[in-house]
Amino acid sequence: MTSRRTFLATLAGGILAVPLAAETQTAGKVARIGYLVGAAREQTSLLVKAFEDGLRDLGYVPGRNVVIEYRFADGKLERLPQLAQDLVRLKVDVIVTGSNAHVIAAKQATTTIPIVMVYVLDPVGAGLVASVARPGGNVTGLSQDVSAEILGKRLALLKELVPKLSRVAVLITPPVLVPATHKAMEAAARTLGMTVVRFDARGPGDLEGVFAAMIRARSDALVVNGGPAQFNMRTQIHQLALRHRLPSISIVTEDVEAGGLMSYGASLSDQWRRAAVYVDKILKGAQPGDLPVEQPTKFELVINLKTAKALGLTIPHTLLLQANQVIQ
Repeated sequence: MTSRRTFLATLAGGILAVPLAAETQTAGKVARIGYLVGAAREQTSLLVKAFEDGLRDLGYVPGRNVVIEYRFADGKLERLPQLAQDLVRLKVDVIVTGSNAHVIAAKQATTTIPIVMVYVLDPVGAGLVASVARPGGNVTGLSQDVSAEILGKRLALLKELVPKLSRVAVLITPPVLVPATHKAMEAAARTLGMTVVRFDARGPGDLEGVFAAMIRARSDALVVNGGPAQFNMRTQIHQLALRHRLPSISIVTEDVEAGGLMSYGASLSDQWRRAAVYVDKILKGAQPGDLPVEQPTKFELVINLKTAKALGLTIPHTLLLQANQVIQ
């Protein structure tokens, strides 16, 4: 009798301990998530952790009731289509991926498996979803805010630091920047009495020449516009910016941690964590085309005082008061 009670108690405890997420899965079925990024794993370890933490918050434990199939392109974006096809062949339940190039690769690989995007620029203008409110198709998730207000805020922060700023270089790694975004940035610059000049770098081998061209064009500062290729090159980019005495602002905190001067934007870690909510809804039966695309509502200003000192700049007190984080 005692052993029977012990068995029943253990069984009941086990049932109660099963994460709620498991209730939505077919008996005996373990959810399988495809994770597709263009950067190398070691360079995105904190983002991987953020996504896994988000899943755990919702009752999913990797290796127990969910399997995550990781695919990293190691900075070689031309590998994305093949990696996306690998995930499709594995018949994953959902693919979670990053920016425009990632989503395009995933969307070309499948029209049926749900795709959750994490930091896409202008998903409607890029043709990835029909609308923000009703995406349609198999793609939904989170986008970056590329409104003139946010683009202008980055330029205004640079100008607050360098009042005589007039020409700003914008570093692009095609195909990250969509035309509408660049037009919005140009318009924002005009209102501040500045000119923005675009410079493209497809890989690390381009950077030395690109920075030399920025100096020839008499650039006063630099906007690093983001993307998987830039993420992989961020340390080299900011070393060159420092060597050429170019104050910079980026869209992600990780750039500042790699030696950049400032960043203003949504936290990538927060967005990857939030992506887990979309995955959960889809695994519970929601259709991606019915889930509205979210834009970030929280933006962080991060300043690297060590880089400012190396550039010979004094950060105004007014700017420090706006900062969410100051790296010494």
